[in-house]
Amino acid sequence: MPPTPDDPADWVDRSSTRARAWTDEAVRRVIADANRSADTHLHVFPLPAEWGIDLYLKDESVHPTGSLKHRLARSLFLYGLANGWITEGTTLVEASSGSTAVSEAYFARLIGLDFVTVVPRSTSPEKIALIERYGGRCHYVDVPPAMYEEAERLATETGGHYLDQFTYAERATDWRGNNNIAESIFEQLSEERHPVPDWVVVGAGTGGTSATIGRYVRYRRHHTRVAVVDPENSAFFPGWVTGTPDYTTGMPSRIEGIGRPRMEPSFLPSVIDLMMPVPDAASIAAMRHLNDVTGLSAGGSTGTNLWGVWQLIARMLREGRSGSVVTLLCDSGDRYRHSYYDDAWVADKGLDLAPYRATLERFLKSGEWLPPES
Repeated sequence: MPPTPDDPADWVDRSSTRARAWTDEAVRRVIADANRSADTHLHVFPLPAEWGIDLYLKDESVHPTGSLKHRLARSLFLYGLANGWITEGTTLVEASSGSTAVSEAYFARLIGLDFVTVVPRSTSPEKIALIERYGGRCHYVDVPPAMYEEAERLATETGGHYLDQFTYAERATDWRGNNNIAESIFEQLSEERHPVPDWVVVGAGTGGTSATIGRYVRYRRHHTRVAVVDPENSAFFPGWVTGTPDYTTGMPSRIEGIGRPRMEPSFLPSVIDLMMPVPDAASIAAMRHLNDVTGLSAGGSTGTNLWGVWQLIARMLREGRSGSVVTLLCDSGDRYRHSYYDDAWVADKGLDLAPYRATLERFLKSGEWLPPES
């Protein structure tokens, strides 16, 4: 006879008081970390008053692990815990050699779990040291595109959980609010003279940030448009332009944290209003220019953001429009003293910053955007 649903002898009960107590404590620790952290600063870039335009830089470098990826890692951990994928004793695995791995190692240590990240063998010692500082372990591959498959294999082999930032970034964050980066920006702007920005400019690594902001402005019915800037060798810009969801370049980005050799699952083209390709030399010139003008030290992805910002502000000036623009200061320049801020490194990569620097200096003096002279 088939079992009757009302007979307790036939029920399947997989609940565990110990397991739930562990998850409750893990979630508490992750949320407590957020509560201990003040919201990130919104810096004002000094623009000529007669322009009638305000530029704000949301400084994500002040997170405990020093970058925008702290938000992503927190969301990925809460997502995995809430879904029951992360439990006591779970080994956590990622495919990342950069800031995401640093932040994930931090949260893994916070809740007492082992963390392994798959990285290319060419990863710099500085990055490895940052990951290991928080107790993370690096597993090396010789070919960067092999990171994804190897991370999946390790998670299966250990019975662990593959955090998979490139798949889950767009869904792990609550884009309606819950103090996500979009809600934070608009709350901080609420008392400014242009509280609803014309543009928010971001780069794409996983695509999670642009997806969160793009969804939020539609949900809140703001007139704000979202622009995504993309470095050399990345698949996002050509994939977006051609409408090719599986576009690949097979080449790594030189601007750390953004740009990917393939269109990632978390990248949502439909919520992006404008995409702008940015030369790597322009990114580094703009990053250094920011430091010279404001004293703010940032990485290359912030420079990519700013190169796009300046062109959009130039468009606003040509059209006679006032308003505000927001972008992100993604991480600190301290991580790049031996690369982007090193003249020898720049020369070795064959990058000429001078024409791009001249364009920026001329623009801030005259308000006229002239393409760099090659």
